[in-house]
Amino acid sequence: MKNKNQANNQPTNQSNNDQNNSPLADLIAEDMSFSLSRRSVLRGMIAGGIMAATAGGLMSMSSSAYAQTPVRGGRIKVATGAGSTADTLDPAKGANYTDYTRAFMFYNGLTVLDRLMAPQMALATAFDTNDAITWSVKLRNDIVFHDGGPLTSTDVVYSLIRHKDPQTGSKAASVAQQIEEVKAVGPHEVVIRLVSANADLPAILGTAHFLIVRDGTTDFSKANGTGPFRCAEFEPGVRSIGVRNENYWKPGQPYLDEVELFTIPDEAARVNALLAGDVDLINPVNARSVTRILNSSNATVQEAPTSAFTNLVMRDELGPMQNPDFSLAMKYLLDRETINQIGFRSFGTIANDHPVAPGHRYHFGGLPQRPYDLDKAKYHLQKSGMAGSTIPLVASEASTGSVEMAQLLQLSAQQAGLKLDIKRVSADGYWSNHWLKHPLHFGSVSARPTVDLLFSLFYQSEAAWNQSQWKNDQFDQLLVAARGEIDDAKRKQMYADMQVLVHEQCGTAIPQFNSSLDGHNVKIKGYGAHPLGGLMGYMFAEHVWLEA
Repeated sequence: MKNKNQANNQPTNQSNNDQNNSPLADLIAEDMSFSLSRRSVLRGMIAGGIMAATAGGLMSMSSSAYAQTPVRGGRIKVATGAGSTADTLDPAKGANYTDYTRAFMFYNGLTVLDRLMAPQMALATAFDTNDAITWSVKLRNDIVFHDGGPLTSTDVVYSLIRHKDPQTGSKAASVAQQIEEVKAVGPHEVVIRLVSANADLPAILGTAHFLIVRDGTTDFSKANGTGPFRCAEFEPGVRSIGVRNENYWKPGQPYLDEVELFTIPDEAARVNALLAGDVDLINPVNARSVTRILNSSNATVQEAPTSAFTNLVMRDELGPMQNPDFSLAMKYLLDRETINQIGFRSFGTIANDHPVAPGHRYHFGGLPQRPYDLDKAKYHLQKSGMAGSTIPLVASEASTGSVEMAQLLQLSAQQAGLKLDIKRVSADGYWSNHWLKHPLHFGSVSARPTVDLLFSLFYQSEAAWNQSQWKNDQFDQLLVAARGEIDDAKRKQMYADMQVLVHEQCGTAIPQFNSSLDGHNVKIKGYGAHPLGGLMGYMFAEHVWLEA
């Protein structure tokens, strides 16, 4: 899921003169009005979070919430920004973060991803392998579905194999093709054999698409899972209601009696509903709405630092972008601190032109941070032969923060002897009409559960979403080797080498990792952040409670 702000329709193909008249100074002034003291307080609230790392409580929560005793009872209303008549109760068909949130209310996975994106046991008690190809998975023997039937190995076999059937229409079908066979070897044990080695299998099976359903289920008009809530009502495009599963396998959870989930597409309307008390929790919140929420007496904001990012894309096959010196010049022109402050209202984490976020277990912290350096930018522009040139730069509200980023980059480029002609295009149709179709433009990448998926989708030489069309044989070889490496220290070193290659050679620039912002009623306790995204990585429902 991509953490995009609600896109505003913008006129297409605005001229550079229009952009010079854009209110960049107003953006700076508006940012300064988000007072340092208020920002510092919010940051302090977030920094005070601590993490619970047990299978029963993997989400982060504030230290005060952790010290409190959870209270059972009450109901909350939750409004998201994504939803339609295509809403689904079938985990395999989940298409957006609202579908994922709904799925985690009603189902469980074999594993669950913790705050370091590492898999922890859930319905499974063990994943054992000697070669990362053949896996023995042992299941808990005390789990029941909402219909009262026990969880057995046949449910797991069915749930995994159905992704390979084209009739299922699974959104994870391409990932599931690496599964060669799943067979039951006992009532609570299965063996999974892969086509080739993949040490990330336990992490992959902790994602929303691979949640476990009852053997033989084809009717998803209601959900029959093992999750914290039972499905009391589901009307696609209207609402979902979950009521507490009294037989849930995690002692004492969930705390709430009922959760109602529905969609309010317009961000301003979502904020108004929160402040009026009509809803208790919303996602996403635009950074420009944070001050208004914090100034209220009944609501607050939760920042979830994620590995999602907005990136500058330099397409290798289109003229000057093939020149590595031009790519380096553009990277040195990114004033990352100012982009963070102006484009993202100081939310997010400074990035270093590779896609593995700080805090991730495979992040390479030994790579020096690339600075904002006009002298180096000028040097590489001269060396590339592009100094004095005029180049179109395409930006859109569809790519979060890209318009402000383009304006700041334009000012820096002018000082280095490069003219960037900003073409601001409509959010409507951006991903089909503009993304990957211009020499210089912006992309967006949502958080992925594993580094292998991230690299495979966006950086491998033949990947369909290889945004800059960067090709590197060494990177491709390391990708395959790391995927099958079960020695974690060796795997971490391989991923470090790959991050260095992307940082130094790839034609994409990543100035920061974006945060997801949730707004919630102050009476909701136990609420925290998860790097998968907002709503506690879509898994808030079983972890929060209402203040007595």
